Amino acid sequence: MNIPPRITVIGTGYLGATQAVCMAHLGYEVVAVDVDPAKVAALASGKLPFFEPALDTLLVETLATGRLRFTTDFDLAAEFGDVHFICVGTPQSSGSDAADLRYVDAAFGELARRVTRKALLVGKSTVPVGTADRLAERIVELSPAGAELELAWNPEFLREGFAVEDTLRPDRLVFGVRSAWAEQMLRAAYSPLLAAGTPVVVADPATAELVKVAANSFLATKISFINAMAEVCEAAGADVSLLAKALSYDDRIGGRFLKPGLGFGGGCLPKDIRAFRARAEELGVSAAVAFLHEVDQINLRRRSRTVDLVRELAGRSLQGVRVAALGAAFKPDSDDVRDAPALDVARLLYLEGASVVVYDPQANANAHRAYPDLDYADTLGEAVDGADVVVLLTEWAEFVTADPEDMGVLVAQRRIVDGRGALDVARYRAAGWEYRALGRPAEVGAARP
Repeated sequence: MNIPPRITVIGTGYLGATQAVCMAHLGYEVVAVDVDPAKVAALASGKLPFFEPALDTLLVETLATGRLRFTTDFDLAAEFGDVHFICVGTPQSSGSDAADLRYVDAAFGELARRVTRKALLVGKSTVPVGTADRLAERIVELSPAGAELELAWNPEFLREGFAVEDTLRPDRLVFGVRSAWAEQMLRAAYSPLLAAGTPVVVADPATAELVKVAANSFLATKISFINAMAEVCEAAGADVSLLAKALSYDDRIGGRFLKPGLGFGGGCLPKDIRAFRARAEELGVSAAVAFLHEVDQINLRRRSRTVDLVRELAGRSLQGVRVAALGAAFKPDSDDVRDAPALDVARLLYLEGASVVVYDPQANANAHRAYPDLDYADTLGEAVDGADVVVLLTEWAEFVTADPEDMGVLVAQRRIVDGRGALDVARYRAAGWEYRALGRPAEVGAARP
């Protein structure tokens, strides 16, 4: 089509806000909708409700162009948009591993019953396979446009901390469509990216739904594999960092995500692999993904094992031990503490009687809301002051590049647990620190140059 489609984005959380801002940056007219008036007001004034590098600047710039608007008005969105991207959350259900689809169902329903002309509704949320088929029937029943309203699935592949890069320069686009018209509309909606050479996989909606959960399951499996090897290395007296280095030279394996440590967390990988298992069971193929249960368990065991290392350094008891917990977010360059290994370790240490002081450059506020009983510091220096044990839980650059001599002046004891395998071991040992890390012998601790 020659005229660029007008875009709406339903949901202005992490995914939706990023999609709306980046689509406006690419030159499209965009209306973003949310049911939360406070969130809409903040975004409309140029303030992000979460931390994501570069997105705050891009938000202000795109608002200034006049191409981006935020609203709570579904009627406006229904009348405005040619392509509607649904970007609401799919959290884990309470009391179940399955995905909670109430927000997805509500968003599609509220929009469909208002759309009166031919348009395309595009799901970007991570959902169980089969959701698109169910929703396709429902929107036709609800919409005054009837069969003129079509549905497609276009999964997102954002990495927190790199969301702008991943949206504007994605490694691939997946179009789950049923008609040539739907494919044409998606190609028009992503025209600048396609012109830049972004690969496109055109598939059926079911395959498109599976791509995201399959990708996350593969990544989770690779991370948990090397952490399983860390457990073996600890028992055998081997060094998992050297093992990972040797494996990475094999082109069939590669080094990406083959990094031993505290494991994965956040709002995607943990809940997605659990929901995938739950859906596979509903489909009668639970045996095919049974391994994902052990992937999940390996990942969770890394948290308790990190607590073990802190306890060992402290002298077998954590009662009254002052621990500086460096990091709360599930990864650096994020303020997301959902299912965060860092915060889970801090909580476990606290429950064993340690006096835990948490510091994260961006996630302190979110962490405090999740666990108000922990103590929080405003600076790295404040966090480590008087610490009996320091534990690195999120590999922020501020922590990785910190001077062990400077920190050594502040702590009560020079003892550190490197939960991410990110520190310069030789430098810490030269500064008189007792160093421990997951999967490394206490007397070795580091890969040789």
